[in-house]
Amino acid sequence: MSTSVNTPAPIGWLGILRLGLVQASLGAVVVLTTSAINRVMVVELALPATIPGLLVALHYAVQLSRPAMGHGSDRGGRRTPWILGGMAVLALGGLGAAAATALLAESLALGLALAVLAFLAVGAGVGAAGTSLLALLATRVAPHRRAPAATIVWLMMIAGFVATTALAGRFLDPYSPGRLLAVTATVCGLALLVAAAAIWRMEPEAAPAAARPAPEGSLRDALAGIWREPEARRFTVFVFVSMLAYSAQDLILEPFGGQVFGLSLGETTRLASAQHMGVFLGMVLAALAGGLGHGRLGSLRDWTIGGCLASAAALAALAIGGTLGPGFPLRVAYAALGIANGAFAAAAIATMMQLAGGGRREGTRLGLWGAAQAIAFGLGGLAGAAASDLARSLIAAPGLAYGAVFLGEALLFLVSARLAARIGGAAPAVAAPGAFAPSRI
Repeated sequence: MSTSVNTPAPIGWLGILRLGLVQASLGAVVVLTTSAINRVMVVELALPATIPGLLVALHYAVQLSRPAMGHGSDRGGRRTPWILGGMAVLALGGLGAAAATALLAESLALGLALAVLAFLAVGAGVGAAGTSLLALLATRVAPHRRAPAATIVWLMMIAGFVATTALAGRFLDPYSPGRLLAVTATVCGLALLVAAAAIWRMEPEAAPAAARPAPEGSLRDALAGIWREPEARRFTVFVFVSMLAYSAQDLILEPFGGQVFGLSLGETTRLASAQHMGVFLGMVLAALAGGLGHGRLGSLRDWTIGGCLASAAALAALAIGGTLGPGFPLRVAYAALGIANGAFAAAAIATMMQLAGGGRREGTRLGLWGAAQAIAFGLGGLAGAAASDLARSLIAAPGLAYGAVFLGEALLFLVSARLAARIGGAAPAVAAPGAFAPSRI
């Protein structure tokens, strides 16, 4: 008898939107941890930017386990337990990070100890939930819908960023430790409830083992097979360098607004919202104009290269703005940077889904790229924060100090554009089945 009867039908657009809600919930918790809580440590508590940089690097270091998590969900056949478990750990970590920030004002040692535990939990939660969510998207979505589905899911995550930072920014002023804790607890609780409701019954209760047998071999064998694919290898290097450039700006944008332009916590949080809204618009622009790979106005490679170049230009503009001071249109610059980041991200995400589909190791493959991103984000966030501390110790004017760091990040985006030129060419929207499958064992 054919095993096709055991194969679950591909999910439709409503199912894709539900997966997007999970991604948005995940992003809502993470954005508070990496933006508002980071800003409080640097500005309100006057701690060196290297401290939150190290904490964020720690949470990315934990995500080096993404390939193992993806391999585990590949072999187990079900992604839902990994997603729900990861979201629960993430919510606890986000709440712990807010509590640690409040405790830092009373005891540096105790606050840092709790912060380390909290950021470890955030990293583990993101790794488990994020990798398995993308693997579920790659396995349950029809091949011709994978690229637009990935863009929709990411757009919903950015929408979660925008909504969280905009609303939280209004409730965080005037700052107090209790207010920060209350806002974070509300966001974490809502995120967990929304994610649980959205993922409910999105995959069969039992894995269709006969129709989709678990991949054989060890994690090392799976990674070695993927690494032997030239396209997958080039894409991994691109992910690392481009995310290094992107993350190096992440932890210093809000402190930049506070220290150079004298903005309050709520004002810089709303600036972060403007940047995330720009990312959302940039992704929509790339999706509509680029046709998600159909090449109406350029291939995925063209949009990836153009987004990297535009990101470099936006960072150079911010470097100039830091020397001009309060008269500079900071909100416009943040939005422009977001649009550029969104354009390159949308094209890169569509490329990733092309390369992920068609085999039996979607979780491991996506875990590898997630690990490359995690390493880059950990190094980039720490390097950006440490560079800003060093620059401000050497350069008296804060605007010039931050500007020097922004120019360094712009250079990394130029390198990313060069690497993107070697990936895929004018690739079709859907990869042929097995085109990027790992070597047979």
